[in-house]
Amino acid sequence: MKTLIIATLIILVDSAWTNSVAGDFADGPVIFTYGKHVPVQQDMKLEKPAVLKVVFDVSAAGKDGALNRGFDSVARFLNMHAANGISTNDIYLAIVIHGAASNEMLSNLAYQSKYGKDNPNSELLLALLKNKVKVVLCGQSAAYHQIANKDLIEGVDMALSAMTAHTIFAAKGYSQNPF
Repeated sequence: MKTLIIATLIILVDSAWTNSVAGDFADGPVIFTYGKHVPVQQDMKLEKPAVLKVVFDVSAAGKDGALNRGFDSVARFLNMHAANGISTNDIYLAIVIHGAASNEMLSNLAYQSKYGKDNPNSELLLALLKNKVKVVLCGQSAAYHQIANKDLIEGVDMALSAMTAHTIFAAKGYSQNPF
């Protein structure tokens, strides 16, 4: 009987812990559906007011044609900092895309033409662009993947290379997120 009671208590505590942690993840307050985050006890706190300038490097494509986790991480960064009191006017984000992720910059029409389905990243990328996130494609990767500027999602810029884009962002004070 003691074993049954202990086992039941363990299950209840584990269930409560799982529900409290997993149930707290939420999207927004800037980008909804994407960028889920959770409040945490912060031992290292960001001093306010703060200006955040961060560039993310994304070269891996989404698994099996799914949403790219790298783009979702940018939405999470924006959402969690806004939820913790950092003004979106003080958050400057950029994504430099190269390698296998390059084809995810294709407009829905170009992506459909190439893969026969909708680009799973279009909606999120358009939401990021709408929220002032700079999205830059490596020109060298674009050339390798035979991607023309006219085939890009509207608002995506082309750089000479990913290395060039990172150099430009670094000169403007952006730190690189080691995604």
